[in-house]
Amino acid sequence: MTVAKEISAEVGILKACEALGLSRATYYRKLSSVIPVNESKSKHFRALSEQEEKQVLDCLNSERFVDKSPGEVYATVLDEGKYLCSLRTMYRILRKHKQVRERRNQLQHPNYRKPELLAEKSNQVWSWDITKLLGPQTWTYYYLYVIIDIYSRYVVGWMVAHAENSILAQNLIQDTSKKQNIQPGQLTVHADRGSSMTSKAVGFLLADLGITKTHSRPHVSNDNPFSESQFKTMKYRPEFPNRFGSIQDARAFCINFFEWYNWEHYHSGIGLMRPGAVHYGQAKPIIEQRQIVLKTAYEKHPERFVKKFPTPPEVPAAVWINPPEKSLKGG
Repeated sequence: MTVAKEISAEVGILKACEALGLSRATYYRKLSSVIPVNESKSKHFRALSEQEEKQVLDCLNSERFVDKSPGEVYATVLDEGKYLCSLRTMYRILRKHKQVRERRNQLQHPNYRKPELLAEKSNQVWSWDITKLLGPQTWTYYYLYVIIDIYSRYVVGWMVAHAENSILAQNLIQDTSKKQNIQPGQLTVHADRGSSMTSKAVGFLLADLGITKTHSRPHVSNDNPFSESQFKTMKYRPEFPNRFGSIQDARAFCINFFEWYNWEHYHSGIGLMRPGAVHYGQAKPIIEQRQIVLKTAYEKHPERFVKKFPTPPEVPAAVWINPPEKSLKGG
């Protein structure tokens, strides 16, 4: 670079670059990289002096303003009849000293842990939730409480009530646990963070029954997918009404729906089995019977099964809410 500078001083930059086989852009780039910072860019005559910068920084970091945003500091000082610098200059000084961050004293929300729940058989993990059913008039609702087993997708308990209430939820969970003969240490009950789900009454009941409780992270619907999916199935049924004429109508609809859902509905998530069959251990003979039918079909027309011998879909060996992520190394 020194040679280029010497030549350019005598014949000019253009001829010097041609002689050395350099483009002018390369010449200027290399020239700027070797010139000291204080030479390449002199301080603007309008810029604050070092003493003034220090005064602004000391003000921003003072005990009075340390947790205030630059905007608040600027406005406060201005109202007191002082002007240190512009708001933009305050940010520029903070950036220069690597202090551009959240300065305000704010509530720190807890870091909610992602629930990771595994069910390898029925009555290991239940999910429960509450949804609104529209009543006969505007702003009238009925509340449907539903508890679903995530392994079998079987609805183990439900209730329609006039209100969302922790005592009602407590009674439903207690009655359902008795019907399913749940033993201490056997079950985990998962729910979102609604008022009934996080209530002390429900928490004390689960503790007394020896049932573990978990909750979804705030505003994360994927943490409770099985309840959400079941509600969607119900509300997209062709017979689901826009409004229910009375709470008796809502209960009558739910009786028919959950009977269909548990014992007639073939669920794609459990190998096209009925939830009731999986929940009560009837899946194996059904799969064996399906295999016999498929074998007969293969023997009759093997040319129709090009890729492989036909087999019925299996019931998943395990069902997760938020399976743990595999490490990048495959561990």
